[in-house]
Amino acid sequence: MSHVDEPKRDLGHLGDETARLVKEAGLPPEAIPSDKFFSKAVDSEVDAANVARREKEAAREAAHAHAAAESEARKSLPAPTPGNELQAARAARRAAGDTKPLRLGVLISGSGTNLQAIIDRIASGTLDATVELVVSSRPSALGLQRAEKAGIQTLTLSKEIYANPMAADEVIASELYQHKVDYVIMAGYMRMVHAPILATFPNRVVNLHPALLPSFPGAHAIAEAYDCGVKVTGVTVHLANAAYDAGPIIAQRPVAVREGWSVDELEAAIHEMEHVLYPDAIQLLAEGRVQVRPNGTVAIS
Repeated sequence: MSHVDEPKRDLGHLGDETARLVKEAGLPPEAIPSDKFFSKAVDSEVDAANVARREKEAAREAAHAHAAAESEARKSLPAPTPGNELQAARAARRAAGDTKPLRLGVLISGSGTNLQAIIDRIASGTLDATVELVVSSRPSALGLQRAEKAGIQTLTLSKEIYANPMAADEVIASELYQHKVDYVIMAGYMRMVHAPILATFPNRVVNLHPALLPSFPGAHAIAEAYDCGVKVTGVTVHLANAAYDAGPIIAQRPVAVREGWSVDELEAAIHEMEHVLYPDAIQLLAEGRVQVRPNGTVAIS
């Protein structure tokens, strides 16, 4: 059997030092990078990847700089009005015949069915409010289409901004403040709110939870209640604070769990109740009837 020598590769393109190290390592010829490895096409791919990386870093830095600027700008603003003061002022104005609607900013992440319930109640004249701004954590959220159809301004933040939750909340707080929002309504918003929003709207951030708090807090309340075999669960509207699902409770409604229901049937019943209770609770705020006691419970006048 004849022996055919491997063609000797030219290592000049690697540089003298690299060529020496390759030889010392005793690598076979096929392990030596070919000229194709250093082709213009590969260089172009590397350049494109570097450009994309630099653009992403620049976008993130710009987002953080924007959030920092928003934070500095808000420091010069007047001190925010606590929820109890705002409620007392609204009650006094309504007693004097002023029925100015409550200005809402709504935070969403998904289909926006609770947003739609609010929009529908406003349109029917049974909720004294206006939705000034809808903020979505997802650009594909169906709730954005609901808002746009109703002529409501929307805002979607980029993933680069949400990479820093505090920076994201700085931007959201600033936008809500500029829209002169009275209350921030979390309607299927799948993110926690942090100090920038909570401090700008003290006791003025409202959340909806699909269980009777303090039972079954967290993101899987419906399934957990179902798995526990409870006979009654329900819906809670509460003021949001730094503790997850632990803020002062404004309103609750029970939902009886029928024998033989699937978890999907229970979820449908919960959502149906949400669409009734949430606008009702917001109407209490519009009428100035909600006061948080020193012990953290709520009095409804």
